[in-house]
Amino acid sequence: MDVKIGVLALQGNVSEHIRAFEGALQEMGFPGERVVPLRNADQIPDLDAIAIPGGESTTISRLIDKNGMYTPLTEFGGGIFATCAGMVIIAREVDDPRVHPLGLIGIGVQRNAFGRQKESFETDLPVKGLEFPFHAVFIRAPVAVSHDPGVDVLARIDAGIVAVTSGKHMALAFHPELGTDYRLHRLFLENLGIF
Repeated sequence: MDVKIGVLALQGNVSEHIRAFEGALQEMGFPGERVVPLRNADQIPDLDAIAIPGGESTTISRLIDKNGMYTPLTEFGGGIFATCAGMVIIAREVDDPRVHPLGLIGIGVQRNAFGRQKESFETDLPVKGLEFPFHAVFIRAPVAVSHDPGVDVLARIDAGIVAVTSGKHMALAFHPELGTDYRLHRLFLENLGIF
């Protein structure tokens, strides 16, 4: 199977997501599949899935608009795996007018919900669909404070919702790409129904 995954390479944890998706595909028995940096809108129609990585959501949003990627991303027919800043970008509503959200998942998101960098933390997080907790790294993370009925909440903490799926898309407030536990990348790929 010739699956192609693009990692939005405008700003943020691009190489980490490429490594994690390659690891997930290896574990799933597809070592020859391709994961590529996504740098321009012309690449989007050829992809089966896209990762929008963590980073600075206002910068990523501005660069999506500047590079003519906003409409192609909203019209993309594959799945989008969005982490941290990516969760802000893929949301329907964001509490910061500098972000132009894609509106692909019916969630309302609060940016930097835990405060500054020094408030970053790690925790073992129970996630629906995983047999045992996921060690989640939160860095200047957002939370979802509201969601539409069609959104499946996978995990929440006291501050709000931190993992959801909606159709082919998955959004996480934390950084699963920073470790070697690829279960969430695999769960996303399995939910696409292309394997």
